[in-house]
Amino acid sequence: MSVHIAPVPEAFQVATPVVAGPRRAGLVVAALAVAGALAFAGSLFLPWWNFHMVAPQYPQGLDVQISLTGVTGAVSEVDILNHYVGMRSLSDAATFERSIATWAVATVSLSVMAVLLAAGRKLAWVALLPAVALPIGFVADVAGWMWVFGHSLDPRAPINFPEFTPIVLGPGMVGQFHTWAWPTWGFGLAVLGLVLVIVAERVRARVCRNCARASTCGATCPRLMVLPERGAGA
Repeated sequence: MSVHIAPVPEAFQVATPVVAGPRRAGLVVAALAVAGALAFAGSLFLPWWNFHMVAPQYPQGLDVQISLTGVTGAVSEVDILNHYVGMRSLSDAATFERSIATWAVATVSLSVMAVLLAAGRKLAWVALLPAVALPIGFVADVAGWMWVFGHSLDPRAPINFPEFTPIVLGPGMVGQFHTWAWPTWGFGLAVLGLVLVIVAERVRARVCRNCARASTCGATCPRLMVLPERGAGA
């Protein structure tokens, strides 16, 4: 015996609910983008790199910390030592970079959020560029200034010292000084920001692949990743 079920009249049919997954994923992208931007912003207030130097006359060692906006620690003592070998004062290094550091970090933070939320499907990867450029650019800049300082010694200095390049990462030796250099909390926050941006970009790519507008998506995202589709629920 077969049972025949009459179709439900259209007036009594319940509309199929809109799947909330894509929007929730978009909110995840937004949260990751904001967290990454905050990590970049927070790095501005912390040291990025530490240099530790030990010599017989300094058994406890001297520490110098480099941040995006300046140099702290045993700066005066190191400058005195540098004077004897003809090296310039630490305050002379990266003056332009330090003057624009706040604006640079703000630009990176805002551009990362803007691209991850507002860029079209094919442009989301652009958010990785400033996120990568900040930590890598810092290390390259420090290494460059280390080379300049070690290769522009004043020939009239009290001590005739050969040109050298201080080690930027790991152990090294300069004269009687054993040196160690390593990244600190500010650089760690910048790397964390980069990781968060990478994760956000990967989640966003998945959202975009499943988006109804994927084939026609232009330079900007009409939903800004978090807004519902026109006429749709959350």
